[in-house]
Amino acid sequence: MICTLCGRRKARRACPALGRDICAVCCGTKRLVEIRCPDTCVHLASARQHPPAIEQRRQARDAGVLIPVLRDLTRGQQELLFMLFGLMLQQDLQDPLQPLRDDDVAEAAAALAATYETAARGVIYEHRPQSLPAQRVMTAVRGALDEIAQKVGRGLSDVDAPRSLRALERAARSSAAVLGDERPTAFVELAGRVIAPLARASEEDSRKADLADPGPGLIIPGA
Repeated sequence: MICTLCGRRKARRACPALGRDICAVCCGTKRLVEIRCPDTCVHLASARQHPPAIEQRRQARDAGVLIPVLRDLTRGQQELLFMLFGLMLQQDLQDPLQPLRDDDVAEAAAALAATYETAARGVIYEHRPQSLPAQRVMTAVRGALDEIAQKVGRGLSDVDAPRSLRALERAARSSAAVLGDERPTAFVELAGRVIAPLARASEEDSRKADLADPGPGLIIPGA
């Protein structure tokens, strides 16, 4: 039997998500990317317990970027930093003709952190990044932080926001050297690798919440 995904290789693995057999290559490369693998999948469980050596090396390099910048942050500041990762990636998807570079991220984070730090000293002055992608990121991040401040009833500009933004700046500036990757998007791609499992976990939590509280329009048999 030929794999129905690639149409070339032999289908040797039963995929519980698709309900049919697929090849090992498609299983390994499309897992959790194009295929919504359930936690009961034996191939997913095996991959999590024994990731390939190349994946282990990449995870170690990613950790070499993240651990130094996370070490001095509080739990709340770390969560804010990961939220900044997500906002940054959203902006990267908006203009495929002008992709976001690590320098843009660092510039946007530095400008907004400086704006908050200046305001904490009693001086209102908006520092602006030079590149258009950096300006786009800064505008989106500031809007999100202002929205959070409205919800919690206090500003984040005194300590949390500047520290998280400076951490984002350091990560963006150090990624190429730590990863051994001179491409201008090394950190942007690292952020995508970090955010992807967090986004899947959030989506799964939302799905479970919907099942637990289906609302008045859904009748559960036996309830």
